[in-house]
Order: sequence, then structure tokens, then C-alpha cells
Amino acid sequence: MVVSTLFVNAQRKTDRKTLTNLQMHIAYLSSDKLEGRRTGAPGEKLAAEYISEQMQQIGLLPKGTAEFLQTFTVKEGLEPASTCNFELNHKQLTVGLHYLPLPFSAAKSAKGEVLPQANEPDNIWLINVTEVDTTKYKSRLELYRKETATAAQSGATAVIFYNGGESLELVNSWLVQSAAAAIPAIWVNKDISKILDDDNANSFLIQLHAELQPVKRTGINVIGYIDNKAEQTIIIGAHYDHLGFGEDNNGLTKGHVLYHGANDNASGIAAMLEIARQLKASKLRHNNYLFVAFSGNEQGLSGSKYLVANSPVDLATVNYMINLDMIGRLNPAHGLQIAGVGTSPSWAQLLTSVVKDTKVVYNASGTGPADHSSFYRKNIPVLFFCTDREDFHQPEDVAEKINYEGTLTVMRVVYDLIDKTDNLQKLAFSATPDSLTAVAK
Repeated sequence: MVVSTLFVNAQRKTDRKTLTNLQMHIAYLSSDKLEGRRTGAPGEKLAAEYISEQMQQIGLLPKGTAEFLQTFTVKEGLEPASTCNFELNHKQLTVGLHYLPLPFSAAKSAKGEVLPQANEPDNIWLINVTEVDTTKYKSRLELYRKETATAAQSGATAVIFYNGGESLELVNSWLVQSAAAAIPAIWVNKDISKILDDDNANSFLIQLHAELQPVKRTGINVIGYIDNKAEQTIIIGAHYDHLGFGEDNNGLTKGHVLYHGANDNASGIAAMLEIARQLKASKLRHNNYLFVAFSGNEQGLSGSKYLVANSPVDLATVNYMINLDMIGRLNPAHGLQIAGVGTSPSWAQLLTSVVKDTKVVYNASGTGPADHSSFYRKNIPVLFFCTDREDFHQPEDVAEKINYEGTLTVMRVVYDLIDKTDNLQKLAFSATPDSLTAVAK
């Protein structure tokens, strides 16, 4: 009885220390000082420094290309210059949201009162893409380029393409160095297309300036390692980048506002660091452990994609990958969400043995808009841990709303799972459909 009481008291003391550390990590990473940790921004670099310092204090070995850091290119090409401007009927439109200059656009201005269905010399042309014979072109980008050249030859001062149907992300991907056309060329999204396609409109007052500038945007992964001289390695990862002030137009609040990203994903980073601390002090030595704080998650998972293409460990030796993303809002009524349970035939039984007194919603799929997908596509078993998405991509995602006891609960599940697999052979991989219905247990 005395031994049992001593163990319980020791565990409580350990939990209090872990909770204190979780609060410290999340408070700093989501603070105003880090300015939303946008990939490539000064706040991201401050966060990377903090995480690498914590890894060093824990006693992890550096596994980056420069100590703990692994730098990668997010984008190299063109981006709209700050001088870009587009007013439609005296309403200011937002570049990168409502419109984008096409990669070959001239850096020029144009204005005029534009009549629908009346493309005239010495004025701005409106081109409805659905009315263009697309069979003449090998690609949509070629269509835009050649239609712009035709408009310029016919005396247009600029051209605006609407009803193109492409996503903003696709048009952004076209922004690489290109020979400039003679006039500005603008693509607009579906909301602006609806305005320009209004049959009842008499005319449009348009004033615009298009200009692109070269850009090279980089991100930083932070990588630490526990070398147990084992044959296989477990990867525990979490992304630390967030939205900054919404410069990439991926926030859900209009305007220049600070996105703190406490749950998304300072919570996952905090838990990863504390799990690393526990594993460093443990007797679980039959796997090596690679801890990765990814950047570039909000830019198409660019950090984790780079990591798997430039891994500091042989991916063939990776046992499995665990991704911690938004684990700070555990709601007992909604439960803990665990995806990827179909990526190994071993997961179902293992999870049943470690999940106690916590409602869980399982999903079999190994894919999704999160960093574990990059590893799944390399035939590595994965698990994705997530809690409520309340305040997702909102400025209200702050440290004061984190459920720290709930975060500790998620950590226990992850640690117990690693414990259960310590003496097992390398887990088998199994492919899953891209999307499956979640099941509550």
C-alpha cells in the first residue's frame, strides 16, 4: 500500500511538472512576440530557435542540416507586389484573395468605364473564359497568355479573365518567371466573376495596377533524435507554423489580424517536446526516436514533404509516424480523434489496449490535409491525433482556451502506445481509401 501511494504521488508530481511545461511552451509559441509564426517570417525563426533550444535541453541529438535546423524552399518564383491595386465600382479588391496578376502580366496601370460584352480599343477588356474555344489551347495558362496577346494587338489596355473556374491555389502555382505581355492580365475568383457576369450590369468602373516581384520563401523544420542504436525508428511530429497576420489569405477573419495558433498547433509542439522528455528518461530502447517540428504546413505541407524527400534517417527503417495536430481542445463529449487506424493491421488492437476512459472517434484513412499524409504516401504506418477544431484559423485560438489536462490525456495515450510497441516487430503497412467515415468508440 505504501509503495502504491508513493507511485501515485510521484506520478502526480510528474504530471504537475508536465502541465507547467505545456503551459510554458504554448504561452510562448502563441504569444504576440511570435506574430503568428508564419512560414518564412521572423516569428517562425523565433519559434524554431525556441524548439531547438528545448530539444537541446532535453538531450536530443541534432538531426538537421545545420544542428537542429533543416531549411527548405516553400516557393521560388513571383508574388504580387505591394503596389498591386484593383478597384471595381469604387470597391477595393484584395490581391491574393479576389484576384491575381497572371505570371506574364505587364507591370502597368489601366482604368476605364467598361461595358459588358463590348471589348473596345483603348479600354480594359473583360473575357468570359466559358465563351472561349478552349480546344485551341494545350493548357489553360496557354489560353490566358495567347488571349492576352490577341487583346493587346487589338488595342486593349488590360485584360481581366473571369469564370475561369480554377482555384486560387492553382493560379498561385503558375507564378513563376515568364516573358511579360504588353498589357496587364488579371485573373479573378468566382465571387468577382459573378459580378462581372451580371446580365443587368450597365457598366463597370475599373481602376487597376498589376505588378509582380521575385520571391524566394523558405521554411525551417526542427529535428531532434534519440539514438538507441536500434534497427528501427519511430517518428513523432507536429507542425509549428501558423497564419501570421493572415498575409496568405488562409485565415477566416478579414483584415490584418494576429492569428495566435495556440491549439493549431502550439499544443502539438508542446506535447511532442514533453513526450521527447519522457522518452529520453525512459527504458524504451528498442526503437530510435525522431522528433520533427514541421514548418510549411499551411503552405501545402511543404515542410513534411521536404522531410520525407530529404530524411535524416532511412525511411525504410521507420516503424511508424505519429502526428500531433490541434490536440489542445479535448472535449469529453466529442472525444479524441485518431485517424490512420487503417494504415497498419496492428493499430486497432494496440489502440484498444491503451485508450482508457476517453471517448475516441477513429478514422481509417491515412491521408488528409496534415503532415502524416507525407509519410503515408511513403508506405509508412501513421496515426493522426486531433481534438476539437473550435476557433480553427481564427484569432481567438489563444492559450487561455487550451485544455491542459486534456492535452496531458492525449500525451498519455501516445506514450502508452509507444510503450506497447517497444518490444514488437516493425509494424506492417496497409493502404487505405483516401476518405472513410469516422467511427466513435
